[in-house]
Amino acid sequence: MNDPEQEKKIIRRTVIKNIAFFGDAETPENHPDYKDAFEVAKLVAAEGYTIVNGGGPGIMNASTQGADEAGGETLSITFSPKETTEFEGKYLKNVTDEEIATTNYIERMFKLMEHSDIFIIFRGGTGTISELGTAWVLAKLYYGHHKPFILFGDFWKTVIGAIHDNLNIDEHEMDVFEIVRSREMIIPTIDHFKHKINQVEHDKHCRVCEEGSFLK
Repeated sequence: MNDPEQEKKIIRRTVIKNIAFFGDAETPENHPDYKDAFEVAKLVAAEGYTIVNGGGPGIMNASTQGADEAGGETLSITFSPKETTEFEGKYLKNVTDEEIATTNYIERMFKLMEHSDIFIIFRGGTGTISELGTAWVLAKLYYGHHKPFILFGDFWKTVIGAIHDNLNIDEHEMDVFEIVRSREMIIPTIDHFKHKINQVEHDKHCRVCEEGSFLK
């Protein structure tokens, strides 16, 4: 007899529902990146996706605002720092439908990974690099069952090109993301990833699926 709980996990992992937005917390509202994040969030929220972000300003706030404009659902994973003076912390204007409070930066980052099914990554600094690196290594470790990511902006071609040419990046690692240069390509790219995810057999005997939240 099939395990109902296992079947529910299998069904969940064939669907992209939550989309995380990563990017610079210091991006001002009049910057093109902010406007892109707003419009992309508005676009995907209108399609029924839940927007997930770190509860801060900049790109995170832009994604919440865009989702709100479309009447979509939002989730923030927050951390209010005491000693980490260079971390932006929770932004009071970034009000989401649901909030998960964490106790430190690392927990926050992994909760963002856990509660998202795909990641859209905009221009950012070292915090965005850490999120990109975490999403990327998890995708490598669980390749085939991984959570994909989208790099938004033409500049990523140069960044990824430099990483590929100077580091040891294999074929699978280059297969877990797409560089998207326009808002109009976001939904087709998500649909492309959904199709790839649905090709993976997550049956009750799948040992990889047993490892939990970071998988698709």
